[in-house]
Amino acid sequence: MNLVFKALSDPTRRRVLQLLQGGPLSAGDLCDHFDVSKPTMSAHFAVLKEADLVHTEKAGKSVIYHLKLSVLEEALLGFAHSFGLGSDAAEPGAVKLEVAK
Repeated sequence: MNLVFKALSDPTRRRVLQLLQGGPLSAGDLCDHFDVSKPTMSAHFAVLKEADLVHTEKAGKSVIYHLKLSVLEEALLGFAHSFGLGSDAAEPGAVKLEVAK
């Protein structure tokens, strides 16, 4: 879970994940959305891959990134449960968390 939150701590990486919600994108297409160097973006991609938030596939010379939403959901639900949230909505005052897909 720590790797996920490390990855989410950076606004550029959060924006990459938001862009991938619309579907898979190549590294080049993702880079076009940011005013930083390609090596900098590559480092961001590496952090996202290390946290298992994205997976890649080769398409010719391109690398295509896919969002792994299930990993993000598990981390957020685990975090919420560590604070007693989302465990059992039947308890008075309990909060039930649902993740939209």
